[in-house]
Amino acid sequence: MSTLQSFNARTGEAHGAALAPSTEQDIDRAATDAHAAFGDWARSSGEQRAALLRALADGLEAEREQLVACADLETALGPVRLNGELDRTTFQLRRFADIAQRGVPFESLDDPAVAGGPPAGHPAMVRQRMPLGPVAMFAASNFPFAFSVLGGDTASALAAGCPVVVKAHPGHPVLSQQVFAIIQGVLKAQGLPAGLIGLVQGAGVEVGVGLIRHPLIAAGAFTGSTRGGAALQAEANARPRPIPFYGELGSINPLIALPAALAAKGAELATTLAGSITLGCGQFCTNPGLLVLVDGPETEAFIPQLVEALARQQPHPMLTAGMRKAFDAGIKGFMDAGARSLLQGQGVAPAPGPQLLQVSAQRFIERHELREEVFGPSSLIVRCASLAEVNAVLAAVGGSLTVTVWGADEDTADNRAIVRSATQIAGRVLFAGVPTGVAVTAAQQHGGPWPSSTAPMTTSVGDAALERFLRPVCLQDAPAWLLARGGVPC
Repeated sequence: MSTLQSFNARTGEAHGAALAPSTEQDIDRAATDAHAAFGDWARSSGEQRAALLRALADGLEAEREQLVACADLETALGPVRLNGELDRTTFQLRRFADIAQRGVPFESLDDPAVAGGPPAGHPAMVRQRMPLGPVAMFAASNFPFAFSVLGGDTASALAAGCPVVVKAHPGHPVLSQQVFAIIQGVLKAQGLPAGLIGLVQGAGVEVGVGLIRHPLIAAGAFTGSTRGGAALQAEANARPRPIPFYGELGSINPLIALPAALAAKGAELATTLAGSITLGCGQFCTNPGLLVLVDGPETEAFIPQLVEALARQQPHPMLTAGMRKAFDAGIKGFMDAGARSLLQGQGVAPAPGPQLLQVSAQRFIERHELREEVFGPSSLIVRCASLAEVNAVLAAVGGSLTVTVWGADEDTADNRAIVRSATQIAGRVLFAGVPTGVAVTAAQQHGGPWPSSTAPMTTSVGDAALERFLRPVCLQDAPAWLLARGGVPC
């Protein structure tokens, strides 16, 4: 197996000794222990689940200083961003604690018997939900707290009554081990089995593939590249007993700036957009990687404003050397496919400079390479000759986590057509602001049609993330003792 090594993200130097990757035996032990913990945890009360999630949040906060310092060394995301992300992570844990305590995982639908024959008559039925079982959770690189070991997938799965086996991301292995140590301490203090939350790690594909193939794993949750997610989804589907795989994948997040918005406040929007493109060195799944503009005087004035605003940005180093290499290759791929560079920012090594490119709508539609996600501080302008071409560009995108539409404030046929096109391809459509930043709320939808996710009916952020790990079951003419359990599995 590949060696697992922690690196200083700012210097590229190795940090500490090489770490031992998980073996087949380690993976089997983690999955087996999670399966052993499943029965009791599936039967646990909302109060017990809430107590665990709140204690995990407390544990992170108690070790904040050490965790943030380690995360900053391994990711170069900076203490301000990382402290904010840790706050979001503890918020998620406590929010799902509240959801569990309110009894949401145990909610049921009572359909009383109706006398007479079918089709109107029917037996008494109750529709409730059952936890799926152990979940393989694949941590993301770009959010070392919020989408990692104790991120939203772990929190929502635990609240649903499912154990979790985390596949740690090799971009922050030491941080992952520190968080896992906190988990182990909390589980021990609450008298819960250590296998309720397991951890495996490795730099190569072997560990992740071995985990998703394990027969005791009941579902997979993934945040990462389209290529990696597609490979794991194929493994999940190829099992003798296929399992659900919830992948949040790559997305280019089109942002449409209509002439009305640019005429009203083009310079302000340029500054806002430049900050969004370079936020976190562009390493956000909701980074606005595609800017759709309509030819005209407003666009001609806006593009120089955006170039100027972007040129002032100074991104920090990327998460890993591999990501920087992929970013450079992606920019080259755009140019090879016919895109013209408008800005080639010169970053301070090893950080990249911001990049802005431009292409015609016709070229964008013709060349699939221009629709690939380039993970980093860049965006591609697509110039449209008409509003009809805007809709054609969105149709070519196919699927995205977000679409942002600036300037559709009036109820017109053209605006309706653009909104219709946007809602057909995205899980979240914004009409103000920028897509970077995903609120953890009841109405959030973080997932869209392929290639942005593998299951566009579900979300990986927000309260509804819980639904991914619960399977509906209909109880027909159930005995009174079973109904008295109020949806709690027996």
